[in-house]
Amino acid sequence: MSTTLDDLGARLIADEGAHVAHNYHPLPVVVSRAEGVWVTDVEGKRYLDLLSAYSALNFGHGHPAIVAAAREQLDRLTLTSRAYHNDRLGPFATALSKLCGKDLVLPMNTGAEAVETGIKVARAWGYRTKGITPDAATIIVANGNFHGRTTTIVGFSDDPTAHDDFGPYAPGFVHVPYGDADAIAAAIDENTAAVLLEPIQGEAGVVLPPEGFLQRVRELCTERNVLFIADEIQSGLGRVGETFACDREGVVPDVYLLGKALGGGILPLSAVVANDDVLGVIRPGEHGSTFGGNPLAAAVGLRVVEMLASGEFQTRAKALGAHLEPALRALIGHGVTGVRIAGLWAGVDIDPAYGTGREVAEKLLSRGVLVKDTHGQTIRIAPPLTIRATELDWAVEQLKHVLSA
Repeated sequence: MSTTLDDLGARLIADEGAHVAHNYHPLPVVVSRAEGVWVTDVEGKRYLDLLSAYSALNFGHGHPAIVAAAREQLDRLTLTSRAYHNDRLGPFATALSKLCGKDLVLPMNTGAEAVETGIKVARAWGYRTKGITPDAATIIVANGNFHGRTTTIVGFSDDPTAHDDFGPYAPGFVHVPYGDADAIAAAIDENTAAVLLEPIQGEAGVVLPPEGFLQRVRELCTERNVLFIADEIQSGLGRVGETFACDREGVVPDVYLLGKALGGGILPLSAVVANDDVLGVIRPGEHGSTFGGNPLAAAVGLRVVEMLASGEFQTRAKALGAHLEPALRALIGHGVTGVRIAGLWAGVDIDPAYGTGREVAEKLLSRGVLVKDTHGQTIRIAPPLTIRATELDWAVEQLKHVLSA
Protein backbone atom coordinates (compact mmCIF):
# COMPACT_ATOMS: atom_id res chain seq x y z
CA MET A 1 0.00 0.00 0.00
CA SER A 2 1.47 3.36 -0.99
CA THR A 3 2.32 5.98 1.59
CA THR A 4 -0.21 8.83 1.62
CA LEU A 5 0.67 12.44 2.35
CA ASP A 6 -1.06 12.07 5.72
CA ASP A 7 1.13 9.07 6.49
CA LEU A 8 4.23 11.03 5.45
CA GLY A 9 3.53 13.89 7.84
CA ALA A 10 2.82 11.53 10.72
CA ARG A 11 5.96 9.50 9.98
CA LEU A 12 8.17 12.60 9.90
CA ILE A 13 6.76 13.79 13.21
CA ALA A 14 7.29 10.32 14.68
CA ASP A 15 10.90 10.22 13.43
CA GLU A 16 11.57 13.61 14.97
CA GLY A 17 10.01 12.54 18.24
CA ALA A 18 12.10 9.39 18.33
CA HIS A 19 15.47 10.94 17.52
CA VAL A 20 15.39 14.67 18.37
CA ALA A 21 15.74 15.77 22.00
CA HIS A 22 12.41 16.98 23.33
CA ASN A 23 13.41 20.57 24.02
CA TYR A 24 10.46 21.96 22.03
CA HIS A 25 6.74 21.21 21.83
CA PRO A 26 5.96 22.09 18.19
CA LEU A 27 2.52 22.37 16.69
CA PRO A 28 1.68 19.25 14.65
CA VAL A 29 2.58 20.55 11.21
CA VAL A 30 5.55 19.60 9.01
CA VAL A 31 6.60 22.53 6.82
CA SER A 32 8.43 21.74 3.60
CA ARG A 33 8.26 24.95 1.53
CA ALA A 34 7.68 28.64 2.10
CA GLU A 35 7.40 31.90 0.21
CA GLY A 36 6.68 35.35 1.57
CA VAL A 37 4.17 35.06 4.41
CA TRP A 38 2.91 31.59 3.49
CA VAL A 39 4.30 28.14 4.28
CA THR A 40 3.29 24.78 2.82
CA ASP A 41 3.37 21.46 4.64
CA VAL A 42 4.28 18.03 3.27
CA GLU A 43 0.60 17.38 2.63
CA GLY A 44 0.32 20.44 0.39
CA LYS A 45 -1.71 22.57 2.79
CA ARG A 46 -0.82 26.28 3.04
CA TYR A 47 -0.65 28.30 6.24
CA LEU A 48 -0.32 32.01 6.96
CA ASP A 49 2.78 32.45 9.12
CA LEU A 50 2.00 34.83 11.99
CA LEU A 51 5.08 33.91 14.00
CA SER A 52 7.90 34.49 11.47
CA ALA A 53 10.35 32.45 13.55
CA TYR A 54 10.10 34.79 16.54
CA SER A 55 10.87 37.80 14.28
CA ALA A 56 13.82 36.15 12.50
CA LEU A 57 11.70 36.30 9.34
CA ASN A 58 10.77 39.98 9.49
CA PHE A 59 11.25 40.16 5.72
CA GLY A 60 9.34 36.98 5.00
CA HIS A 61 10.41 33.60 3.72
CA GLY A 62 12.89 33.74 0.86
CA HIS A 63 12.92 37.49 0.29
CA PRO A 64 14.40 37.79 -3.22
CA ALA A 65 16.96 40.48 -2.35
CA ILE A 66 18.26 38.58 0.67
CA VAL A 67 18.36 35.24 -1.15
CA ALA A 68 20.23 36.87 -4.03
CA ALA A 69 22.85 38.24 -1.63
CA ALA A 70 23.29 34.81 -0.09
CA ARG A 71 23.52 33.01 -3.43
CA GLU A 72 26.07 35.46 -4.78
CA GLN A 73 28.24 35.07 -1.70
CA LEU A 74 27.91 31.26 -1.65
CA ASP A 75 29.69 31.17 -4.99
CA ARG A 76 32.54 33.36 -3.71
CA LEU A 77 33.43 32.68 -0.06
CA THR A 78 31.54 31.40 2.97
CA LEU A 79 34.00 31.12 5.88
CA THR A 80 37.48 32.23 6.80
CA SER A 81 37.20 32.47 10.62
CA ARG A 82 38.47 35.72 12.10
CA ALA A 83 42.03 34.42 11.73
CA TYR A 84 41.95 36.35 8.44
CA HIS A 85 40.14 39.40 7.16
CA ASN A 86 37.35 39.00 4.63
CA ASP A 87 35.93 41.50 2.17
CA ARG A 88 32.34 41.42 3.47
CA LEU A 89 32.77 42.07 7.19
CA GLY A 90 33.98 45.67 6.90
CA PRO A 91 31.07 46.87 4.71
CA PHE A 92 28.55 45.08 6.95
CA ALA A 93 29.97 46.54 10.16
CA THR A 94 30.14 50.01 8.63
CA ALA A 95 26.50 49.88 7.54
CA LEU A 96 25.24 48.44 10.83
CA SER A 97 27.21 50.99 12.85
CA LYS A 98 25.58 53.77 10.84
CA LEU A 99 22.10 52.27 11.28
CA CYS A 100 22.63 52.16 15.05
CA GLY A 101 24.48 55.45 15.33
CA LYS A 102 27.41 53.72 17.05
CA ASP A 103 31.14 53.22 16.41
CA LEU A 104 31.76 49.47 16.63
CA VAL A 105 30.16 46.11 15.90
CA LEU A 106 31.08 42.79 17.48
CA PRO A 107 29.53 40.09 15.26
CA MET A 108 28.37 36.75 16.62
CA ASN A 109 25.82 34.14 15.52
CA THR A 110 22.87 33.59 17.84
CA GLY A 111 20.93 35.94 20.06
CA ALA A 112 22.10 34.15 23.18
CA GLU A 113 25.69 34.69 22.05
CA ALA A 114 24.98 38.39 21.70
CA VAL A 115 23.61 38.54 25.24
CA GLU A 116 26.55 36.59 26.65
CA THR A 117 28.89 38.91 24.79
CA GLY A 118 27.06 41.94 26.16
CA ILE A 119 27.48 40.59 29.70
CA LYS A 120 31.22 40.10 29.17
CA VAL A 121 31.59 43.56 27.69
CA ALA A 122 29.66 45.14 30.58
CA ARG A 123 31.81 43.41 33.18
CA ALA A 124 35.06 44.31 31.40
CA TRP A 125 33.89 47.92 31.09
CA GLY A 126 32.99 47.92 34.77
CA TYR A 127 36.47 46.82 35.81
CA ARG A 128 38.59 48.57 33.19
CA THR A 129 36.72 51.85 32.83
CA LYS A 130 34.43 52.40 35.81
CA GLY A 131 36.88 50.91 38.34
CA ILE A 132 34.64 48.34 40.00
CA THR A 133 36.44 46.01 42.42
CA PRO A 134 37.52 42.82 40.59
CA ASP A 135 34.84 40.10 40.48
CA ALA A 136 32.28 42.36 42.19
CA ALA A 137 30.41 43.72 39.14
CA THR A 138 26.65 43.29 39.03
CA ILE A 139 24.08 43.68 36.26
CA ILE A 140 20.48 44.69 36.92
CA VAL A 141 17.89 42.57 35.07
CA ALA A 142 14.09 42.59 34.96
CA ASN A 143 11.62 40.04 36.22
CA GLY A 144 9.88 38.23 33.36
CA ASN A 145 12.95 38.54 31.15
CA PHE A 146 13.91 36.20 28.34
CA HIS A 147 17.42 36.67 26.99
CA GLY A 148 18.32 33.15 25.85
CA ARG A 149 19.02 29.62 27.03
CA THR A 150 22.65 29.48 28.14
CA THR A 151 23.37 28.57 31.74
CA THR A 152 24.39 32.11 32.62
CA ILE A 153 21.23 33.58 31.13
CA VAL A 154 18.73 31.08 32.55
CA GLY A 155 20.34 31.64 35.94
CA PHE A 156 18.72 35.08 36.08
CA SER A 157 15.40 33.98 34.58
CA ASP A 158 12.37 33.69 36.87
CA ASP A 159 10.58 31.29 34.50
CA PRO A 160 10.75 27.86 36.18
CA THR A 161 10.80 26.07 32.81
CA ALA A 162 13.91 27.96 31.75
CA HIS A 163 15.56 28.11 35.17
CA ASP A 164 14.96 25.02 37.28
CA ASP A 165 17.45 22.11 37.44
CA PHE A 166 20.22 23.80 35.45
CA GLY A 167 22.27 25.28 38.31
CA PRO A 168 24.57 26.19 39.89
CA TYR A 169 24.24 29.62 38.36
CA ALA A 170 26.60 32.53 37.82
CA PRO A 171 26.27 35.25 40.45
CA GLY A 172 26.21 38.96 39.77
CA PHE A 173 22.61 39.65 38.69
CA VAL A 174 20.11 41.80 40.58
CA HIS A 175 16.39 41.44 39.82
CA VAL A 176 13.88 44.29 39.69
CA PRO A 177 10.23 44.41 38.54
CA TYR A 178 9.92 45.15 34.83
CA GLY A 179 8.84 48.72 34.21
CA ASP A 180 9.78 49.99 37.68
CA ALA A 181 12.36 52.75 37.26
CA ASP A 182 12.36 53.52 40.99
CA ALA A 183 13.39 49.93 41.71
CA ILE A 184 16.28 50.29 39.27
CA ALA A 185 17.35 53.53 40.94
CA ALA A 186 17.32 51.81 44.33
CA ALA A 187 19.26 48.80 43.02
CA ILE A 188 22.15 50.75 41.48
CA ASP A 189 25.24 50.87 43.65
CA GLU A 190 28.99 51.29 43.24
CA ASN A 191 29.30 47.76 41.79
CA THR A 192 26.59 48.13 39.13
CA ALA A 193 28.05 47.81 35.65
CA ALA A 194 24.88 47.71 33.56
CA VAL A 195 21.12 47.54 33.33
CA LEU A 196 20.07 44.83 30.84
CA LEU A 197 16.50 45.11 29.56
CA GLU A 198 14.21 44.11 26.72
CA PRO A 199 12.53 47.37 25.64
CA ILE A 200 9.48 45.16 25.07
CA GLN A 201 9.37 41.72 26.67
CA GLY A 202 8.60 39.28 23.87
CA GLU A 203 8.54 35.81 25.39
CA ALA A 204 6.58 37.19 28.35
CA GLY A 205 3.74 37.96 25.94
CA VAL A 206 4.67 41.24 24.21
CA VAL A 207 4.71 43.18 27.49
CA LEU A 208 5.14 46.92 26.96
CA PRO A 209 6.78 49.07 29.63
CA PRO A 210 5.00 52.08 31.12
CA GLU A 211 5.32 55.27 29.08
CA GLY A 212 8.51 57.10 29.97
CA PHE A 213 10.16 54.07 31.56
CA LEU A 214 12.94 53.73 28.99
CA GLN A 215 13.64 57.46 29.15
CA ARG A 216 14.01 57.25 32.94
CA VAL A 217 16.32 54.22 32.64
CA ARG A 218 18.46 56.19 30.20
CA GLU A 219 18.63 59.13 32.60
CA LEU A 220 19.51 56.90 35.57
CA CYS A 221 22.26 55.10 33.68
CA THR A 222 23.79 58.39 32.56
CA GLU A 223 23.57 59.95 36.04
CA ARG A 224 25.02 56.91 37.83
CA ASN A 225 27.66 55.92 35.23
CA VAL A 226 26.03 52.60 34.36
CA LEU A 227 25.64 51.02 30.90
CA PHE A 228 22.14 50.71 29.46
CA ILE A 229 22.04 47.49 27.42
CA ALA A 230 18.96 47.05 25.22
CA ASP A 231 18.15 43.51 24.11
CA GLU A 232 16.55 44.30 20.75
CA ILE A 233 16.95 40.77 19.41
CA GLN A 234 13.20 40.32 18.91
CA SER A 235 11.94 43.89 19.13
CA GLY A 236 14.50 45.52 16.86
CA LEU A 237 15.02 45.86 13.11
CA GLY A 238 11.61 47.13 12.09
CA ARG A 239 9.25 44.92 14.09
CA VAL A 240 7.61 47.68 16.17
CA GLY A 241 7.30 50.31 13.45
CA GLU A 242 10.67 51.84 14.29
CA THR A 243 14.17 50.59 13.64
CA PHE A 244 14.46 49.79 17.36
CA ALA A 245 11.89 49.58 20.13
CA CYS A 246 13.95 52.15 22.05
CA ASP A 247 13.14 54.60 19.26
CA ARG A 248 9.52 54.64 20.47
CA GLU A 249 10.71 56.84 23.33
CA GLY A 250 13.59 58.53 21.51
CA VAL A 251 16.07 56.63 23.67
CA VAL A 252 19.56 55.52 22.62
CA PRO A 253 21.09 52.79 24.82
CA ASP A 254 24.82 52.38 25.32
CA VAL A 255 24.71 48.87 23.85
CA TYR A 256 22.37 47.27 21.31
CA LEU A 257 22.04 43.49 21.29
CA LEU A 258 20.79 42.38 17.86
CA GLY A 259 19.99 39.06 16.22
CA LYS A 260 17.14 37.11 14.60
CA ALA A 261 16.04 39.40 11.70
CA LEU A 262 19.64 40.51 11.19
CA GLY A 263 20.24 37.18 9.42
CA GLY A 264 17.31 37.77 7.06
CA GLY A 265 15.77 34.39 7.84
CA ILE A 266 18.69 32.79 5.97
CA LEU A 267 21.22 32.02 8.71
CA PRO A 268 22.09 32.95 12.31
CA LEU A 269 23.64 36.39 12.69
CA SER A 270 23.82 38.51 15.82
CA ALA A 271 25.78 41.53 16.93
CA VAL A 272 26.70 43.72 19.86
CA VAL A 273 26.82 47.36 18.78
CA ALA A 274 28.25 50.17 20.91
CA ASN A 275 30.68 53.06 20.87
CA ASP A 276 34.42 52.67 21.11
CA ASP A 277 34.55 53.66 24.78
CA VAL A 278 32.43 50.57 25.57
CA LEU A 279 33.29 47.88 22.99
CA GLY A 280 36.87 49.08 22.91
CA VAL A 281 37.47 47.41 26.28
CA ILE A 282 37.61 43.99 24.58
CA ARG A 283 41.15 43.07 23.60
CA PRO A 284 42.37 40.63 20.90
CA GLY A 285 41.99 37.03 22.04
CA GLU A 286 39.47 37.75 24.80
CA HIS A 287 36.33 36.92 22.85
CA GLY A 288 35.46 35.37 19.53
CA SER A 289 33.63 32.81 17.44
CA THR A 290 34.76 30.65 14.53
CA PHE A 291 31.66 31.60 12.54
CA GLY A 292 31.15 35.09 13.97
CA GLY A 293 31.54 37.68 11.20
CA ASN A 294 31.78 35.06 8.46
CA PRO A 295 31.53 36.49 4.93
CA LEU A 296 28.26 34.72 4.09
CA ALA A 297 26.51 36.11 7.17
CA ALA A 298 28.07 39.52 6.62
CA ALA A 299 26.82 39.64 3.03
CA VAL A 300 23.30 38.73 4.15
CA GLY A 301 23.46 41.17 7.08
CA LEU A 302 24.62 43.97 4.81
CA ARG A 303 21.61 43.45 2.54
CA VAL A 304 19.28 43.45 5.56
CA VAL A 305 20.75 46.70 6.85
CA GLU A 306 20.44 48.28 3.40
CA MET A 307 16.76 47.31 3.31
CA LEU A 308 16.16 48.76 6.77
CA ALA A 309 18.00 51.96 5.91
CA SER A 310 15.24 52.81 3.43
CA GLY A 311 12.67 52.94 6.24
CA GLU A 312 10.13 51.01 4.13
CA PHE A 313 9.71 48.13 6.54
CA GLN A 314 9.43 50.32 9.61
CA THR A 315 6.69 52.30 7.90
CA ARG A 316 4.84 49.15 6.87
CA ALA A 317 5.00 47.71 10.38
CA LYS A 318 3.60 50.90 11.89
CA ALA A 319 0.76 51.17 9.37
CA LEU A 320 -0.17 47.50 9.49
CA GLY A 321 -0.05 47.50 13.28
CA ALA A 322 -2.48 50.43 13.32
CA HIS A 323 -4.72 48.39 11.00
CA LEU A 324 -4.49 45.25 13.15
CA GLU A 325 -4.95 46.80 16.58
CA PRO A 326 -8.66 47.75 16.42
CA ALA A 327 -9.52 44.37 14.91
CA LEU A 328 -7.86 42.57 17.81
CA ARG A 329 -9.28 44.92 20.44
CA ALA A 330 -12.77 44.24 19.09
CA LEU A 331 -12.32 40.66 20.35
CA ILE A 332 -11.95 41.75 23.98
CA GLY A 333 -14.95 40.36 25.81
CA HIS A 334 -15.46 37.77 23.08
CA GLY A 335 -12.82 35.25 24.09
CA VAL A 336 -9.99 37.73 24.53
CA THR A 337 -9.17 39.43 27.84
CA GLY A 338 -6.33 41.70 26.75
CA VAL A 339 -4.30 42.93 23.78
CA ARG A 340 -0.85 44.52 23.77
CA ILE A 341 0.55 45.72 20.47
CA ALA A 342 3.58 47.61 19.22
CA GLY A 343 3.91 47.95 15.48
CA LEU A 344 3.30 44.55 13.95
CA TRP A 345 3.82 42.63 17.21
CA ALA A 346 0.91 41.66 19.43
CA GLY A 347 0.24 39.63 22.54
CA VAL A 348 -3.34 38.40 22.77
CA ASP A 349 -4.58 37.01 26.08
CA ILE A 350 -7.16 34.26 25.73
CA ASP A 351 -10.04 33.98 28.20
CA PRO A 352 -9.47 30.68 30.07
CA ALA A 353 -13.17 29.89 29.56
CA TYR A 354 -12.40 29.58 25.84
CA GLY A 355 -9.32 27.39 26.23
CA THR A 356 -5.60 27.74 26.65
CA GLY A 357 -3.27 29.58 24.31
CA ARG A 358 -2.03 26.22 23.03
CA GLU A 359 -5.56 25.02 22.30
CA VAL A 360 -6.36 28.19 20.38
CA ALA A 361 -3.09 27.88 18.44
CA GLU A 362 -3.98 24.29 17.49
CA LYS A 363 -7.45 25.33 16.33
CA LEU A 364 -5.98 28.16 14.28
CA LEU A 365 -3.58 25.65 12.76
CA SER A 366 -6.55 23.63 11.53
CA ARG A 367 -7.81 26.79 9.82
CA GLY A 368 -4.50 27.59 8.13
CA VAL A 369 -3.02 30.13 10.55
CA LEU A 370 0.24 29.66 12.48
CA VAL A 371 0.71 31.37 15.84
CA LYS A 372 2.52 30.34 19.03
CA ASP A 373 1.33 30.34 22.60
CA THR A 374 3.31 31.51 25.61
CA HIS A 375 2.77 31.43 29.37
CA GLY A 376 -0.46 29.47 29.18
CA GLN A 377 -3.08 31.94 28.01
CA THR A 378 -1.29 34.20 25.52
CA ILE A 379 -0.77 33.86 21.79
CA ARG A 380 1.77 36.00 19.97
CA ILE A 381 1.19 37.55 16.56
CA ALA A 382 4.32 38.64 14.70
CA PRO A 383 3.93 38.13 10.94
CA PRO A 384 6.54 39.06 8.38
CA LEU A 385 6.51 42.79 7.75
CA THR A 386 5.67 42.03 4.11
CA ILE A 387 2.17 40.80 4.97
CA ARG A 388 -0.83 42.55 3.40
CA ALA A 389 -3.70 44.13 5.31
CA THR A 390 -6.15 41.73 3.66
CA GLU A 391 -4.14 38.77 4.94
CA LEU A 392 -4.22 40.19 8.45
CA ASP A 393 -7.98 40.62 8.15
CA TRP A 394 -8.36 37.01 7.08
CA ALA A 395 -6.27 35.83 10.03
CA VAL A 396 -8.40 37.81 12.49
CA GLU A 397 -11.50 36.26 10.95
CA GLN A 398 -10.06 32.81 11.63
CA LEU A 399 -9.39 33.78 15.25
CA LYS A 400 -12.96 35.05 15.56
CA HIS A 401 -14.25 31.76 14.21
CA VAL A 402 -12.13 29.72 16.62
CA LEU A 403 -13.32 31.75 19.61
CA SER A 404 -16.96 31.74 18.58
CA ALA A 405 -16.84 27.97 18.09
